[in-house]
Amino acid sequence: MGRKTERLTLDHLPQLPGGCQECVFWELDPVRRARARGHEAEEKAAWVSEVLREWGSCGRVVTVDGVVVGHALWAPPAHVPGADGFATAPVSGDAVVLTELHVDEAHRGGGLGRLLVQGMAKDLVRRSASGTGVRAVEAFGRTAPWRDDDVAGRCCLVPTDFLLAVGFSTHRAHPLHPRMRMDLRTTISLRQELERGLERLLGPVKQQLPVRPVPREGDPR
Repeated sequence: MGRKTERLTLDHLPQLPGGCQECVFWELDPVRRARARGHEAEEKAAWVSEVLREWGSCGRVVTVDGVVVGHALWAPPAHVPGADGFATAPVSGDAVVLTELHVDEAHRGGGLGRLLVQGMAKDLVRRSASGTGVRAVEAFGRTAPWRDDDVAGRCCLVPTDFLLAVGFSTHRAHPLHPRMRMDLRTTISLRQELERGLERLLGPVKQQLPVRPVPREGDPR
């Protein structure tokens, strides 16, 4: 079973699982959401297009054998008016907001959600290294089970336990929707420490490998 992640494009939107291709909870304020009723998919596509054009890469999809089975979306707070309605808002000025992280139910439990978070972190670490001022990712967690009347729950609000398991910590506590944070500096430090650890492990092996001279033309072989 081949699985991989790639950057989200407009072509991926119709393939997103879970009805998220028509969810504009995060992308529009309540007044605009009401006006968009019936053509949410077009509004979602317009939002993704705007963020890609004005800010850059804002999502990843994960595919299994070429089929999209999950995705993650993120953006700067200015592009996420839906976040303003949470009790633990506002999002920190040095962070982007993880708005959606969803894996199709048939493919859960295999590490695909973690794969999406790793891809997001890699994209944002590269962006942070270019001096854009993005230092963290924040997300509004969900501690309670979904309810039928919970609009945010239907829009892929990420379970708090999952966020904790993949490297987020509680930044502002709340019984239902805590604001969680993953510091990209920690991510960079962990990656550098891993690279140093691998170098320490592989260094002696490299030194012990015999070096065979390359014969010159005319030398006996």
